[in-house]
Amino acid sequence: MSKAEEPLVRPGQVLRTLSEDAAAAMTKAWMQVYGRRGQGLNMKDFMWHVFSGGGYDCVSGQQALAAYATRQAAEYVVLSNDRRTAFVTDVRPDRAALSDYMVFPSNLAWTMAFTHEDGWLGPYFAVHSDAARLEADILAGIRKKQQIEAARAKGWI
Repeated sequence: MSKAEEPLVRPGQVLRTLSEDAAAAMTKAWMQVYGRRGQGLNMKDFMWHVFSGGGYDCVSGQQALAAYATRQAAEYVVLSNDRRTAFVTDVRPDRAALSDYMVFPSNLAWTMAFTHEDGWLGPYFAVHSDAARLEADILAGIRKKQQIEAARAKGWI
């Protein structure tokens, strides 16, 4: 399969694509949580430098992949390092047709940073400083999504 034929995300499907303005707003929100201590870490080029440079506590490599595999959300935001491209998917992606990107729930409870340096630098996984409260919100969102799907299956909506 050529790069042009590769799906934008795997597994799952893109539910919606964010406008450039919405992607910029999402980038700003992500930077407020994860990039605050990134001074001097060249985050202008790569947002994930906050992790590789020690500006935010994280795990990397296989530990990051293992931590990421345990996370759930009703939807997942995929934000490209270009800060202009973002979309929402229904399944936690293992791969996206982007070079450097972050995956996280909309409330930023955690983030997974996939890098073009995979195997050398990254991937990186980090959690929000208020992760416990935010994870409870995610679980409530998952339950609501399941209830809607069950109601739809019964023809109620």
